[in-house]
Amino acid sequence: VQLQASGGGLVQAGGSLRLSCAASGISFRSNTVSWYRQAPGKQRELVAAIITNGRTNYADFVKGRFTISRDNGKNTVYLRMNSLKPEDAAVYYCNVLLRATLENYWGQGTLVTVSS
Repeated sequence: VQLQASGGGLVQAGGSLRLSCAASGISFRSNTVSWYRQAPGKQRELVAAIITNGRTNYADFVKGRFTISRDNGKNTVYLRMNSLKPEDAAVYYCNVLLRATLENYWGQGTLVTVSS
């Protein structure tokens, strides 16, 4: 199983970015995929998740601003981030929780920097 995260970068406060997480070796459609983030000196925290039936969950601090979605044909999960704030700056990681084995796999992380 390999996850490849991309799409991070530098953006001004109020701007937008779209992160992508592409998978090989497993099907995102059959498993739960999440985005986490970790800022310097802080613990990794859950940002959003999408489960097999397409239902989504969001952390309170991103509700209404971020959208997680899945493209089954491309086996890719996206995180659309709007109205970015300086406190959203972090390394963002995608994660897949395999339904069959409950194993976790992580992508390599993509850095999001938000300037004020």
